[in-house]
Amino acid sequence: MSIREELAHTTLVLTSAEAKIVQVLLADYPMSGLGTASRLAKAAGVSDPTVMRLMVKLGYGGFAAFQAKLLAEIESRLHSPLLMMEAKRPANSSEGTVNDYFHSVSDSLERTRTAVPSQSYGRAARMLLDCKGQVVLLGGRFSRHIASMLAGYLVQFRPGVHDIGALAPTDFDLLIDLGKRDLLVVFDYRRYQSDVVSFARQARERGMGILLFTDPWLSPISEHADLTLIAAIEANSPFDTLATAVVQMETVFAHALESEGQTVRKRIEDIEGIRRANGVTLDASDFTGPGDRRTVAGDPAKWAAPFVRGKPKST
Repeated sequence: MSIREELAHTTLVLTSAEAKIVQVLLADYPMSGLGTASRLAKAAGVSDPTVMRLMVKLGYGGFAAFQAKLLAEIESRLHSPLLMMEAKRPANSSEGTVNDYFHSVSDSLERTRTAVPSQSYGRAARMLLDCKGQVVLLGGRFSRHIASMLAGYLVQFRPGVHDIGALAPTDFDLLIDLGKRDLLVVFDYRRYQSDVVSFARQARERGMGILLFTDPWLSPISEHADLTLIAAIEANSPFDTLATAVVQMETVFAHALESEGQTVRKRIEDIEGIRRANGVTLDASDFTGPGDRRTVAGDPAKWAAPFVRGKPKST
């Protein structure tokens, strides 16, 4: 659990003075905890000994121990691939690299599975399906591709799905038509993108609900999110893995399918009909005989030459 989570969800009984310190720490997190204990005490309007007593109550040896953990947390959030290349050397053999990487991703998957309550996936599914307005999906440099995958799934269940893709300055204009009836789904992992964070903050100011997928270090968007799903992303590589994020996203959709599969059957059938009419996909009925020649939209005159057995031949 991050320090912010510890402070926001502590079950400890705090005095009014201690509560003021926690409020100051959360109001300008993490910057408020990077100064001296005296500065923090002054900002909260309490005495220096009160700050020290709170730190001990929270389980730290003192303010220095608290600050050391805070600095380590900040460093983890800001790790770039360039910095991580020094910390994570490749194995001595290609076989070792492959096995080590698969094991590390498997470990992250298990940590993700046990870290998030199953009820959270059901709640996320309900947020997606019950939204009365638009569902807008957004992600960072790499994570936006996961947002697009979820959009592809979700459009089969409901209308009003808008995948922003790569966020451009003009996309901020979308905010003018968004409000309390709408939902923003954001994928944001370290190192967090300032434009994505800014879009989410402004969406919240307009009353939008926010479903956030992020990492254990928590995107700043978590301060505004209605529900946050955390995925372990560490792997034996300079780059964090997003495999856990993909599995987490698919788990949410699995919950949606379980609860609403029969309800949306007509919509899915209609979508499949449109796809067949436009030759988007190849179905079993497209295989016409021993030669396995496949037709497009049921028209034998539009055989797709590359799909015959043996050498492709021209039509």
